[in-house]
Amino acid sequence: MAAEYDLTKNMIPFLDRHLVFPLLEFLEVKELYAVDDLLQAKYALFRNSNMADFILDLHKKINNTDQTPKEIADKRQQVLAKMEQLQAEVQKVMQVLEKPEVISVLRQDKVQNLQTLKDNYNFTEETIDILYDFGQFEFDCGSYGGAADMLYHFRVLSTNEERCLSATWGKMAAEILTGNWDVALEELQKLKETIDHKGGIAPLQQLQQRTWLIHWSLFIIFNHPKGRDSIIDMFFAPQYINTIQTSCPWVLRYLAAAVVTSKRRKAQMKELVKIIEQEAYEYRDPVTEFVEALFVRFDFDDAQKKLKECEKVLANDFFLNDIQEDFMESARQFISETYCRIHQKINIKDMTQTLNLNQEEGEKWIVNLIRDTRVDAKIDFEENTVIMNTPVTSVYQQVIERTKGLSFRSQVLSSAIKRRETQAATKETTA
Repeated sequence: MAAEYDLTKNMIPFLDRHLVFPLLEFLEVKELYAVDDLLQAKYALFRNSNMADFILDLHKKINNTDQTPKEIADKRQQVLAKMEQLQAEVQKVMQVLEKPEVISVLRQDKVQNLQTLKDNYNFTEETIDILYDFGQFEFDCGSYGGAADMLYHFRVLSTNEERCLSATWGKMAAEILTGNWDVALEELQKLKETIDHKGGIAPLQQLQQRTWLIHWSLFIIFNHPKGRDSIIDMFFAPQYINTIQTSCPWVLRYLAAAVVTSKRRKAQMKELVKIIEQEAYEYRDPVTEFVEALFVRFDFDDAQKKLKECEKVLANDFFLNDIQEDFMESARQFISETYCRIHQKINIKDMTQTLNLNQEEGEKWIVNLIRDTRVDAKIDFEENTVIMNTPVTSVYQQVIERTKGLSFRSQVLSSAIKRRETQAATKETTA
């Protein structure tokens, strides 16, 4: 079952090859596929890169030989020669940029900065591009820290928007691969802002860029302390939900895991349930089926079964492996709360079976649940039951609850209509 629900093949088309490598390493540790197949996959992935020593090592393992093929030896020499050439060119540029008198005159205005460097140091746009070329070269060699530095300097000075966007993608990947999660999150926000608000991007290109951003963001989301809140804010935005539904419905697994484990975002569960219901024909796995069983059908037996399957799926998922215990704990709490809401009298033995716990663990769990969530209930130890005191909600309160969000939604729709009318009027005026 583990390999059946592995999403690596779905994700590879939307990731840089350097970001694919940690996923293949994880699969090798988990022994989901044959070691030889994974070695071949790594070799195919990097054979055209600048990582000559790594390619040679893979070649020797695959072919069980100590011989070095001529093409790999030649490739290594070419890479070293290219590195030496680029380092010499970059050194000249950096010697100028690191001068105190240059640092003191550089401003936020890139055009003015470039003009200053042209007038005083004979810089051209091609001179600035050397930083980009070397950053890209270092990244392809696996020197991610150096690549991030070069791309940062390039982006500060360059006026080429397309290359600056490409440099931001490269810098984010480099920060991910060095585990610099705070900076990686900043780069993610910059890319999101650019993709969402940059004019002149064709709808298909925007869809492709959002799909890539969603996949790259998973590395940050499940490693940064505030990452899971970020995924909820980002993925529930209409344009990103549309992207997930159109291009990558398997990402619902990660959105569901984030919502289930987020203590402060339980309100989003209703929204998640609607989306999972809509996409059930397109994509489903034990994680989405658990949500569906519990919150759509209220089928506790099926939810219990799916929760057991979730444990195996999460253990073999690169992004969710570390939150497995957190997910199981939160999922049990959701089961308990839902079970308590629809039953007035609960048999503790039945409840512990539903939670996949033994009798002693189940009793402790229920006591802690009542204490921590302040559920209005009492435990009858003689009958081994929990008696729920269900408050009666008045009709007026029910109406208030159901119409709470109408005002906000109306404002959002009104703003959207006004924006479209303004854009249409602007186009007519221009025409």
